[in-house]
Amino acid sequence: MNRLSVPLFDCRPQYENLRVEHDSAVARVLQSGWYLSGDETRNFESSFADFCGVGHAVGVGNGTDALELALRAVGCEAGDEVVMAANAGMYAAAAAIQVGATPVFADVDAASLLISADSVARMLSDRTRAVVVTHLFGQVMDMTPLRRVIGSQPVHLIEDGAQAHGAQDSTGRRVGSLGHLATFSFYPTKNLGAFGDAGAVVTDDSALAQVVRELAQYGWSKKYEARRPRGRNSRMDEVQAAVLSVRLPCLDAWNRRRREIVARYTAACSNTAVNFVSSASHSNACHLCVIRHPRRKTFRATLCEAGIASDVHYPLLDVQQPAVAEAGCRSDILTESLAAQGEIVSLPCFPGLNENQVDHVCHILGNLD
Repeated sequence: MNRLSVPLFDCRPQYENLRVEHDSAVARVLQSGWYLSGDETRNFESSFADFCGVGHAVGVGNGTDALELALRAVGCEAGDEVVMAANAGMYAAAAAIQVGATPVFADVDAASLLISADSVARMLSDRTRAVVVTHLFGQVMDMTPLRRVIGSQPVHLIEDGAQAHGAQDSTGRRVGSLGHLATFSFYPTKNLGAFGDAGAVVTDDSALAQVVRELAQYGWSKKYEARRPRGRNSRMDEVQAAVLSVRLPCLDAWNRRRREIVARYTAACSNTAVNFVSSASHSNACHLCVIRHPRRKTFRATLCEAGIASDVHYPLLDVQQPAVAEAGCRSDILTESLAAQGEIVSLPCFPGLNENQVDHVCHILGNLD
């Protein structure tokens, strides 16, 4: 008999569950003969802005482009500093470096592993142009302490919502509406995933939205007239926009399923050494189910033996990446980030997991030493 296998992620169930709608959307685009900057993108932008609770969304090529364009839109350039979490996968750091700014890494909260407002306060300087807040693993960062820390300083709060589509803060406001701008990736494994690369910048500020839109298309103020410097080409294509429009109405239900899975895993681990970073809180989008285990290598080997995939998000802190070595970033203040680095593990957690797979993971977790 074949052993039950539990992948970390599988794109196929979501496609199959909406096969007719997906196929119809793609065919509609192909038959239209209009593949970029058309009605599909405009319709998705409008729907996604409404979903996030803001006035504007600009579709772009991918999530990293979104971060870069957001930083450029707030005037970030060479000589500036951008404060960010040290454990967030290098995406915000890559965008900061791309615009010529210096990434400055703050420590994280010990329990949530989200950026610490106290640490941000220590990292701010008169060169700080922006703070990037990554809603890591689908959790929502409480922005109130950060606003208090920033005060009247001319520093922009940029949300990285790439792992938190649909997540809400304690007041019910969606990720995307909590800062000056927010960025999203629609990479296929995301809570709201496309059939390839795509991204968006969302904001309630019409002036910032217009700057992002111009920067994303050569700096054009009108066709063939490039007035804004440092523009580039970053567009969401019509196929991705059409697919995302099919999937957006399902997002809340998919996130509920993710939370159900995390709740099942949590209950199964009640008498084990597993410590959950991710919670099944109603505010959490549960993009990843992240736990900490003091014997990670042995823990992952047990999962692998049982046919259960796992991963580490992320094995290196941003400050340890060779690509930022020249920036001379400090690591001595990253106490909590470093402590978690050797313990974190991501478990399978996506809407397409079936009950047999979830039961199997719970059985293995519940019988750990």
